Amino acid sequence: MACIEVDNIFKFYEDVEAVKGISFEVEESEIFGLLGPNGAGKSTIIRMLLDFIKPEKGSISLFGGRFSEKTKQLVGYLPEERGLYDNITVLDNLVYLASLKGIATKNARWNAIELLERIGLREKANVKVSALSRGMRQLTQLCVTLAHNPKLLILDEPFAGLDPTNRELVRRIILEEREKGKTIILSTHMMNEVEEVCDRALMINHGRRVLYGKVPDIKESYASHCVFVEFEGQFPKLKGLEKSNVKKNSAELFLRVDVTSQDILRQLVEGNVIVNRFDVKELSLNEIFIKVVEAEKWIKQ
Repeated sequence: MACIEVDNIFKFYEDVEAVKGISFEVEESEIFGLLGPNGAGKSTIIRMLLDFIKPEKGSISLFGGRFSEKTKQLVGYLPEERGLYDNITVLDNLVYLASLKGIATKNARWNAIELLERIGLREKANVKVSALSRGMRQLTQLCVTLAHNPKLLILDEPFAGLDPTNRELVRRIILEEREKGKTIILSTHMMNEVEEVCDRALMINHGRRVLYGKVPDIKESYASHCVFVEFEGQFPKLKGLEKSNVKKNSAELFLRVDVTSQDILRQLVEGNVIVNRFDVKELSLNEIFIKVVEAEKWIKQ
């Protein structure tokens, strides 16, 4: 069942098309990756989901209807621009911001302490936010997002400013929340951070959808687009490559989207190259995204 349904939305800023006909669905209890480089339109889509701004065209449905005050209570939002109060303590921030979601002060306080314990910041409860490091602020903001036990989590760049240890902590918390039945939208330009976390993904570039579907299916569809070769002889000039890293007796070849690994093997054999090893390499989501963007440029030329 779909928790979110987005149908053909557009958003313009003066003469700039920030979002161009995007459609997607987010299923209940899944982690959905909203992926793309900075400036691709991810945050604009999130602002439309949260009803901060309206699309010029198209429709958005959350929990089967339009965004409302009732819907608002079901959503936990981690903004890219953090929203903590610097001059009060971490605990007071959590209690106050939870109270805005209708949580009683006593319950908010207990919840806050449990959350701080969970992320390893219990000893910072009575420290002013202004004294925290960037990473600690980020973790505190995550606690705010979770404090009212929302059904839908929208996390905008949740790994920004975190060291490897805390990135792993946030990944673990995201997976734990999914196991509790939460639906999670994870917006990031750091595709490698979420490759093993997301169930499905939407990749956008310049406001347009370029890839959409289950993460394993996306990777499978590009499974033969990078090969590693060990060879003997003079390495020939091959057709259909986006780029290549050729060394003395080995080569890493990145294929154009319209070229298969068998096309490359055939050219090597025809070029009288002795092939000692020919392996298909699995591409990362980041490499796949780059391939798709480069292919668009090639098609337009």
